[in-house]
Amino acid sequence: MIDDLDKYRSRCSWAGDLPIYHDYHDYEWGRPVHDDRKLFEMLILEGAQAGLAWITVLKKRESYRKAFDGFDPNIVALYDDAKIEALMQDEGIIRNRLKINAAIINAKLFLEVQKQYGSFDKFLWQYVDNTPIVGHFKQIEDIPATTPVSDKLSKDLKKMGFKFVGSTIIYAFMQATGMVNDHFTDCFVYKEMVGA
Repeated sequence: MIDDLDKYRSRCSWAGDLPIYHDYHDYEWGRPVHDDRKLFEMLILEGAQAGLAWITVLKKRESYRKAFDGFDPNIVALYDDAKIEALMQDEGIIRNRLKINAAIINAKLFLEVQKQYGSFDKFLWQYVDNTPIVGHFKQIEDIPATTPVSDKLSKDLKKMGFKFVGSTIIYAFMQATGMVNDHFTDCFVYKEMVGA
């Protein structure tokens, strides 16, 4: 997806020089997501990132999609011990038993939320009144690790039994799924999103 304009674009400094990061920054991060399957994918990937750099997860994303059946929560919710062991042997993903077990638990709870609210999207976006919160940040140091909204969403998810949903993980999830627009104010995506 990288095009000829790429080198002339002003983007968030964290996007660095790697094409895989540019692609993620330019076309995904901070753009509102309302598709439940994609929301489930990002919930699992953000949890998998805990303690690691996002680039580690990003490079393994395609392997994750294969290993976790395209992030279909209906299938992931049914994983058994044999599947867990197979995932523990899969070098394409982060082989952490707690994170793998959390993905299965979260899939089951994700389905319950869908049943109760009609969709996970509907449940999730109520936390921001169905409108992305726009940050006005100039540099990475200005961006918070958590906010009162991520604290509340994290607390509610934990109460339901979700795993790997601390406030820092949830804030990163909110950024990734466009619930908040934390692109720097001089970034071309920020300007595109706010219509500047």
